[in-house]
Amino acid sequence: HRGAGAAKLLFGMSGKTENASPVFDPESYMRDVGILPDDDIDLGLGALALASFSHPGISTDRYVHHMKELEEQVGKHHAALLQTKAGGLADSVETRLASLKHVLCDEFSYSGDEDTYNDLQNASLIRVIDRAKGLPITLCILYIQAARGQKWDIAGLNIPGHFLCRLEKDGQRLVFDPFQGCKIMEAHDLRDIVKRALGPRAELAAEYFEPASNRDILIRLQNNIKYRQIDAEDYEGALETVLQMRQVDPQEYRLLLDAGVLYARTGQAQAAIDSLSGYIEKAPGSRDRMEAEMLLRELQDQLN
Repeated sequence: HRGAGAAKLLFGMSGKTENASPVFDPESYMRDVGILPDDDIDLGLGALALASFSHPGISTDRYVHHMKELEEQVGKHHAALLQTKAGGLADSVETRLASLKHVLCDEFSYSGDEDTYNDLQNASLIRVIDRAKGLPITLCILYIQAARGQKWDIAGLNIPGHFLCRLEKDGQRLVFDPFQGCKIMEAHDLRDIVKRALGPRAELAAEYFEPASNRDILIRLQNNIKYRQIDAEDYEGALETVLQMRQVDPQEYRLLLDAGVLYARTGQAQAAIDSLSGYIEKAPGSRDRMEAEMLLRELQDQLN
């Protein structure tokens, strides 16, 4: 849900007439998202705002409209399934998943990009909507957004090496994978994913079935971008991504370490010292602080 106060944070009001719809303002959203309670974060708009940084000057209006259209079409198809001539289907978790799959997968052709998986476009909601393909997490965001438009109980699951959706109704639960055409994931499927990510001795853990918060999802989305930028030695781009992540979650002290290292990589020694000092102050364990303290001393020596 979002209250009236939160709604004002989501949309810029300049140029709004009495009968016009409010215009989404990504910059305004990102300035304020860090103070929103997690339940008040609109996941789709948050991902859209983050994507807009890589597309300066682009109008986000059609992307906002597209996500609303997905919501509306899922609602219409779900209603149609419940009102067929044969008496209709029960409003079960399977029926709800069928509605999501029909609209996003079958009608709008959203699919996982297996051929160019590491392409940065797959982590940008703007380009995912343009191309109708992306990473597991970006596809899940669209499914979650469409389901929440119906007020359905849906969540994202942080599985090691993958991201999935969990849909629930009346005590029944389905875990499904939008990247694989809404495949319903059984325990053995999940176990295989975990073993591929963590090694042959890894097993399923209860924490993997806990719903990811909206902030967690946005941070994981940006981590996908950050790691790819670092692999490409685009340290300035990675730093910008980390600074955006800090807007989403100002309380996540570990981002100070990322920022400090990237400030150092881009030759901004004083900013690196400030970030590393902040991290050392907040890091709970001596082992966590050790590497940061070593880098901090090196930077301080350079300035002396």
